[in-house]
Amino acid sequence: MDKSRIKTNSLTKIGIIAAIYVALTMLVAPWSFGATQLRLSEMLNHLAVFNKRYIWALTLGCIIVNLFSPLGIVDIIFGTLNTFVMTALSYYLSRRVKRLTLKLTISTITCTLTMWIIALELHVVSHVPFWPTYFTVALGEFVSLILGAILFYFLAKRIDLTA
Repeated sequence: MDKSRIKTNSLTKIGIIAAIYVALTMLVAPWSFGATQLRLSEMLNHLAVFNKRYIWALTLGCIIVNLFSPLGIVDIIFGTLNTFVMTALSYYLSRRVKRLTLKLTISTITCTLTMWIIALELHVVSHVPFWPTYFTVALGEFVSLILGAILFYFLAKRIDLTA
């Protein structure tokens, strides 16, 4: 495959994943923002362990969806920063790991722990208590990631997600 075709293929995958992220978030919009949230689209964060292109796809999806956030520009900046940081960390911490279950575990732990950024954002902007907010957003993240880990475990056995 020539270089321009590979680039087009990669950009297409980035666009599709970003669109799916937006659609999944908006599908459950009332639960996607705030101190208690369950953003189902966060299950897609596991894609970063398969290919670093998905870091950009998820970050783009997050920017777009946070345009609709009640927290405005603050969520666009810090919510997107959190997505970039947690998916990049997941990629770099798991890139030499061979076992899929371990890759997904690394991603789940990394993404759940980095939710302190969102808890801090909500604490500063919405004046909610930090620790209870960290617990609720981390719990919502964890639930989404567990669902995603199950999905991607079986999907990766049938589809090459690294390509």
